[in-house]
Amino acid sequence: MELLRDISEELKSSYIDYAMSVIVGRALPDVRDGLKPVQRRILYAMYEMGLFSNRPYRKSARIVGEVLGKYHPHGDSAVYDALVRMAQDFVMRYPLVDGQGNFGSIDGDSPAAMRYTEARLTKIAEEMLADIGKNTVDFMPNFDATLKEPVVLPSKIPNLLINGSSGIAVGMATNMPPHNLAEVCEGIIAYIQNPEISVEELMKYVKGPDFPTGGVIVGVDGIKEAYLTGRGKITVRGKVEVEKNAIIIREVPYMVNKAKLVESIAELAKDRIDEIRTIRDESDREGIRVVIELKSGSNPETVIKKLYAYSNLQTTFGIINLALVDNEPRILNLKELIALFVDHRREIIRRRTTYDLEKAQERLHIVEGLKVVVEDIDNAINLIKSSSSPSEAKGKLIETYSLSEKQADAVLQMRLQKLTAMEIDALLKEYESLKEKIAEYESILASPEKIDAIIADEVREIREKYGDERRTEIIGQVDEISTTDLIEEEENAVLITAEGYAKRMSLEEFRVQSRGGVGVIGASVSPGDEIAVFRICNSTDRLLIFTNTGRAFWINAYEIPKMDRTARGTTLKRLIRLENGEKVVSALGVKDFNGKIAVILSPDGYIKKVPLIEFENAKRAGVKASAGEIQQVELLEGDSIFIATANGNVVRLRETDVPEYGRNAKGVIAVRLRDGDRIAWMSASEGEYLLMLTERGYGKRCDVNEFRFIGRGSMGMIGYRISEKTGKLAFISACNGEEVFIMSEDGYCIRIDSSTIPVQGRYSSGVVVARKGVKRVALKKVRKGP
Repeated sequence: MELLRDISEELKSSYIDYAMSVIVGRALPDVRDGLKPVQRRILYAMYEMGLFSNRPYRKSARIVGEVLGKYHPHGDSAVYDALVRMAQDFVMRYPLVDGQGNFGSIDGDSPAAMRYTEARLTKIAEEMLADIGKNTVDFMPNFDATLKEPVVLPSKIPNLLINGSSGIAVGMATNMPPHNLAEVCEGIIAYIQNPEISVEELMKYVKGPDFPTGGVIVGVDGIKEAYLTGRGKITVRGKVEVEKNAIIIREVPYMVNKAKLVESIAELAKDRIDEIRTIRDESDREGIRVVIELKSGSNPETVIKKLYAYSNLQTTFGIINLALVDNEPRILNLKELIALFVDHRREIIRRRTTYDLEKAQERLHIVEGLKVVVEDIDNAINLIKSSSSPSEAKGKLIETYSLSEKQADAVLQMRLQKLTAMEIDALLKEYESLKEKIAEYESILASPEKIDAIIADEVREIREKYGDERRTEIIGQVDEISTTDLIEEEENAVLITAEGYAKRMSLEEFRVQSRGGVGVIGASVSPGDEIAVFRICNSTDRLLIFTNTGRAFWINAYEIPKMDRTARGTTLKRLIRLENGEKVVSALGVKDFNGKIAVILSPDGYIKKVPLIEFENAKRAGVKASAGEIQQVELLEGDSIFIATANGNVVRLRETDVPEYGRNAKGVIAVRLRDGDRIAWMSASEGEYLLMLTERGYGKRCDVNEFRFIGRGSMGMIGYRISEKTGKLAFISACNGEEVFIMSEDGYCIRIDSSTIPVQGRYSSGVVVARKGVKRVALKKVRKGP
């Protein structure tokens, strides 16, 4: 006979059956004992094998074989993996299996094969199986109906809350974090005392998840949401300490592989966190210790923020409190999780008490029979002696003393030693004790309050025996880490070559020296390239970059990698769109663009002022900054603009004489150049002295009042007496005692105090300042006084 059915209906029905099979029979924990079927079967099989915490270990392969053969007809790897997980103290907050041998590590090392490892139950796991022999839980047939296995374990401990659970079913998943046993026990007692307690009130006892690996939970909003709704996200960070110039990782977030974390931080040290000098793992049996050594001058707090932002030292744990309630998956809030566990324990206590009552009543029935016969022992003995067979004696006892068959059998099986005065006295005491116990059991079953009191007492006992201190710290809400938080605010020397290679350097790389020295290597310049920009700016500044073709770009200064003195740098073409043949000629570091003016000078002596706000949209694609070529751009900081030529002439203009133009204009003539002369440098800053340096390293300071204001388009006045010995004039700047960083053409840098350079007249030749010569100069303002 054929059965016809629409295929879509068949697929729908079959898929739902499959999904429910996975949900109920494999992937999700039961809300009562917090175990998945495979875990429950492992614990029960170990219980049956007698592998208690005070017994010797047994090979894991033996346990796996027992579970496979009796209860769990799936792959041995599935059983062994579940066994291993229950033994790992970095996965389970309170391990249920006591493992001996290699059970894996937090570094992701695989456990040894099951033939090498041994296991037994932990003390706390025995609490989950306590009273299982007292008809406290239902049993069901195993896969081949030859044995019976428990549907759920009695579970004195709130395992689902204290150990959490994770599993992926069909169309749903659970991800429950572990909690602290002592806190959960307090919450259970509070619920028993006040069933109307709110989730917010329960949170006074259950503070939040407590991971076996410790760590820090940031903020309570995610915890509160999860406890109220059953779903939420929490941010978990590793715990770090700062020792001298090193960061020590003491704890890692839950389920983070430590070895992979160390590897990822080592990779970050190469390209994203340049403050890290080296990283090494010094972890041992005492605990985790990952040492991250920092370069000198680095800010540990900034590096820690970068580690949180870029590595798994900070993770998000998505809480989904999904568990089986009456074989149906449900999302549960904190109160429901506690209430359902208490309901389970009420059922266990009720069934256990009923079992104890029945056993006590059975024993009382026997003791009553013995008591009746003992009280007339001489006649009873004669009656038995006169009987021709045990069955006749049994019948006479039943008839004479009105005994039941069980009582008569007990009398016939009683040993002669029971007839001593001591034993008879013990029998009478047992009779009274049994009557008291039966009365107590009956009163418990008749009083829900007494059942709750027993649960509360047992929970207190569990807390006293197994409770421990919280491992995971919970801190108040911390603002999200922004990009600027990851930047260590410090003054850096920014160096850019004409070909577009750039780097940042710590100013600590250069010590202050006396004038006339050589300095130290500060740049590695390729043949055919030259240093175009050398500036002091803050790492949080916006760096406005100008090219010879009249274009402008801006990037954040921190986007240029921080490197050591000998490094060549990284190409700016990764950050801005430089065209072929386009060369960087100038750069400015500014906090923002509002209210500031840039002074732009061309190689042929044209000048203009442009509001800096016009470059706000330049960014990486670039905008037009001038109709002609650009030689130099300076930020207007004073009321004077000084322009020097290579032959030593200086033009001083009032800033009001320089008109303000748009980006597309070329400007007006500022200085006329004699034949063979060229523009050397421009200064738009304010200062008492004009610092002047020549290509061959000679320099001096002149009082700015020696230079009068002259009109635009002049050839200027003598400012430096140039000779073959001094070389051409290379740099000028108005100054007030700043530190001077002088970079030579071959990359040597000397740092000197400008106040050590003598003040001389306009016609003097200066003194030796930098023996290696002058290519580019950067000034750093020095704070005077306290």
